[in-house]
Amino acid sequence: MSAAAATDSSEETPQATSPEVTPAVSTPDSTPEDNEPETKQNDDQVSWFPPSLPGHSHSHTHHTPIPKRILENPQGEVRLGVDEAGRGPVLGPMVYGISYCLTSYENELKKYGFADSKTLTEQKRTSLLQEMCTPGSELIENVGWATRSMSALDISAGMLRSRNAGNYNLNEQAHDATMNLIQEVLDLGVNLKEIFVDTVGPPVSYQAKLQKRFPQLKIRVEKKADALFPVVSAASICAKVTRDFSLNMSKRELYSTETQWGSGYPSDPNTKRWLNSSVDKIFGWSQVVRFSWGTAKEALIKNDGVDMEWEEDNEKVDYGDVTGMFSQKKTGLEAMPVSSLWYGKHISYF
Repeated sequence: MSAAAATDSSEETPQATSPEVTPAVSTPDSTPEDNEPETKQNDDQVSWFPPSLPGHSHSHTHHTPIPKRILENPQGEVRLGVDEAGRGPVLGPMVYGISYCLTSYENELKKYGFADSKTLTEQKRTSLLQEMCTPGSELIENVGWATRSMSALDISAGMLRSRNAGNYNLNEQAHDATMNLIQEVLDLGVNLKEIFVDTVGPPVSYQAKLQKRFPQLKIRVEKKADALFPVVSAASICAKVTRDFSLNMSKRELYSTETQWGSGYPSDPNTKRWLNSSVDKIFGWSQVVRFSWGTAKEALIKNDGVDMEWEEDNEKVDYGDVTGMFSQKKTGLEAMPVSSLWYGKHISYF
């Protein structure tokens, strides 16, 4: 294990692992606690931005370097927490956050006030993440973290893929983001032993899926885990602050700081009002809106959006007589309409 510089990566298209058939348009359940107030960042007063801040259009991953104390104790057992921010909103990215530290250090996080990010003020959340990024601070030397920002554009592209391509639903995208973040930390050589995950869905099936992927780890999936385990609380703050800054950046750069789009949740009257007042009948909205949400679809219909027919949605795949695949005996070049036997052969073979 060696110290690594902070890493960032962006991808344009989400990749499915095992698509399921689910409705193309969906409005995820949002509980009252999910409907958080709109953040009120004043651009003139913001002097710090999180290094995990993504762009508007495409998904983005950020990793901090391995903390100094973990590098000094490579055999020390490490505990990792996972949480997300922005699952339910129709606006902005969904951000998955992880944080990790030596198991022996986790209780020290309590003295800083790490808790469920929804119970902390915006100022407190930002202050904690800034402390986690401050060179020489106790937190930066003990706690590593990472985020995966799944853009509204990529979320919608996955959920609205053609029938032939196969739907990539929100749960699959979320699970893949979580597993990729965990795997990336393992690939750094960190001695992970325990994983604690906050979930809004059924914890049993999700835990079984994660345990199958990482059989060497002790995994615990719980609702409200961010209120139970400080390392999950830290992950929650990383995700929440990254999303808040991202949404405010999109507002500033794509619209204006005076834009009143509310919290971004479908049940927010201000969000509904903004969607209806800013919709383009052909193009809808900018890439900050999740077109796959039922709220967006309703706004398009309500405002006489132009119906569009996509060629790939009407294409029928003809697999022909599949029995031939099992009875075909010939394997020579003459038996193949387009030969693939050349692959891996030296040119002199022919």
